[in-house]
Amino acid sequence: MEPFQIAIDGPVAAGKGTVARLVASRLGFLYVDTGAMYRTTALLGKRNGVEWSDEAGLVSLLQHHEIELRTPSEQEKDGRSITVLLDTEDVSWEIRTEEMSRGSSIVSVHQHVRKALVEQQQRIAQKYDVVMEGRDITFRVLPSAQLKIYLHASPEVRAKRRHQELLVRGMDVSFEQVYAELKERDDRDMNRSVDPLHIADGAWVLDTSPLTIDEVVDVICARVKELRV
Repeated sequence: MEPFQIAIDGPVAAGKGTVARLVASRLGFLYVDTGAMYRTTALLGKRNGVEWSDEAGLVSLLQHHEIELRTPSEQEKDGRSITVLLDTEDVSWEIRTEEMSRGSSIVSVHQHVRKALVEQQQRIAQKYDVVMEGRDITFRVLPSAQLKIYLHASPEVRAKRRHQELLVRGMDVSFEQVYAELKERDDRDMNRSVDPLHIADGAWVLDTSPLTIDEVVDVICARVKELRV
């Protein structure tokens, strides 16, 4: 049988990462966090003095450095959803700052950066059953996925989730700041010139606002079961 592909996209803080990881764990699929690859690209730029606006410079960095994603080992289970290696260095937490979040949104507008990373993502999905999440997965990376999901929630609910996540990490940030940055990120993602965020044809629109994480995972796994009969 050909690999089964679950493609999940939607706006920032909609719960894509947590849901995708739990669905992958329950189904025994490989979880692929594509956003981590863009965050790592932003980190690469920062470390090497390459501006996030410098598309050619970023592409050159990607050609000379290796980004690897893997399921966390027993020793790495510290709350992370995935282990991210940059040239064998574990950068899983370093890329999860608000600065790298902003950076990933900026570097992701570059067509050739996206092309390089999308090719990596598609190769993975050709070999394994995957749950892949990001912001262009259903219409650019895996347009022929057996299950395409647009996961979203209201801006207020997403900002509350994001704010709580940052507080748990010990970051001193106000809800108002988080909400403002989320709205700015939404505007940038939905109006970027390359692959703006939108609902793909055939995508299942799933509003997570009134649902718990477990409920979201339950309904997605039930849908997969129906499709695989």
